[in-house]
Amino acid sequence: MKIVIDGFGGDYSPDEIIKGAVLSIQKHKDLEIILTGDEKVLTDKFSELNLSMERIKLHNAPLVISNDETPTIAIKKEGTSLGEAFNILKQQDDVQALISCGSTGAILAGGFLKIGRIKGVSRPALAPFLPTRKGTNVLLIDCGANSECKPINLAHFAIMGSIYYKEINGVDSPRVGLLSNGVEEHKGSELTKETYKILKTLPINFIGNIEARDIVSGDVDVVVTDGFTGNIALKSIEGAVKLAMNEIKTAIKSSAVSMFGALFLKKAFKKVKSRMDYKKYGGSPFLGTKKLIIKSHGNSKRETICYAVDQAIECSKLGINSKFADAFANLDISGDL
Repeated sequence: MKIVIDGFGGDYSPDEIIKGAVLSIQKHKDLEIILTGDEKVLTDKFSELNLSMERIKLHNAPLVISNDETPTIAIKKEGTSLGEAFNILKQQDDVQALISCGSTGAILAGGFLKIGRIKGVSRPALAPFLPTRKGTNVLLIDCGANSECKPINLAHFAIMGSIYYKEINGVDSPRVGLLSNGVEEHKGSELTKETYKILKTLPINFIGNIEARDIVSGDVDVVVTDGFTGNIALKSIEGAVKLAMNEIKTAIKSSAVSMFGALFLKKAFKKVKSRMDYKKYGGSPFLGTKKLIIKSHGNSKRETICYAVDQAIECSKLGINSKFADAFANLDISGDL
């Protein structure tokens, strides 16, 4: 399998991205990686870090897209590490996935403009996994790709989310919920009310509306929403987790008794920290594009890059995109795109 990685996207590029690529090569014996970026800098880094370039090919792209640039313009510039990664993904049939920690907007623009949608999919969507209170995970779709949506878009998100969750987690009939401000069918905006009507007719296990407090309850497997609402929900959850962890640390350090007691709970704290660590989830796949695109967090380090590669390999082996294509080829719902 061959994957292209943007070598200069993210806060710790290229060092951690190089290390993540090497870890992945060591883990997967049939994997090849194309690393895009300034070839001289990358070559020097491999030498400096004393790392092997076995099955890693460099593709020269000296420019880097910043988060301040207009995504639709930046992704069209020649010679950027992300732009060249998309060109490789599009032009080389044997390259099956792209991974980047760079500008979310530019990654989404590249997905729309350079790769395109699977036939029948109205809008691709970002779909990260989050941990739940029951020890499972929940898929949030969309979490930032589409700020303004129509009911048909959310219906398509529900179908893709259900298929993706089923294939990745081996759950025959994932529970799909629609994010709203109340569980009753009549609650919500015009968007959610109209979407609710469509979701009831789809071949998915639609369980109705759910409220934001229940996203990580473990009582639902796929949460469907528009990208604006989903992004706010995601960042609110991340902020709440950080607050809780910081409060625990502050309480432990508040007295010698608390610190002594914490020694007996060390394993429990480590378990909680591990469960809440987003790095172990690799990244957010951009579901619905013709080839697999994974957006990793901007401050991803080597382990997260490796998890994202694992994610790409698993999606490829499961044939996620072909399953999307089959589902949408047989889909019979209409709506304003």
